[in-house]
Amino acid sequence: MERTRAPGLALPPYEPLVEGLDMENMSRSVVVPVEPPPVQAPPRDHLAWSLCSTLYSNVCCLGFLALVFSVKSRDRKVLGDYSGALSYGSTAKYLNITALLLNIFFIILIIALIASGTITFVNLLNHQQQRQGDHPFFGPT
Repeated sequence: MERTRAPGLALPPYEPLVEGLDMENMSRSVVVPVEPPPVQAPPRDHLAWSLCSTLYSNVCCLGFLALVFSVKSRDRKVLGDYSGALSYGSTAKYLNITALLLNIFFIILIIALIASGTITFVNLLNHQQQRQGDHPFFGPT
């Protein structure tokens, strides 16, 4: 029975042994230097930021969603899946940024509404006092 190779697969090139050199005389161990992989910093999970977003400013439940993704990121980091942890961590980061920006917008909006309401109320009181000044029979006796 004769062995045949597929026509597309070629044998790797080799060098024949030198005359007079046997395999028994050569060393049988091979030393392969292996460098340790570079130490990579674990990805951030932004858990503290997500917790603060959840407790203090949970606009449209974005803080809670950020907390969920932060916990998922931490779980992936513990399991050693750094790419999954990085993905979940970046999602938590963007949700936290969105929640923070919406909170800042709502705080500015509330301050503006309170200020404009106060100004309108003061103008209304001034206008009523001026109307009462024209008619001395109206008002407290």
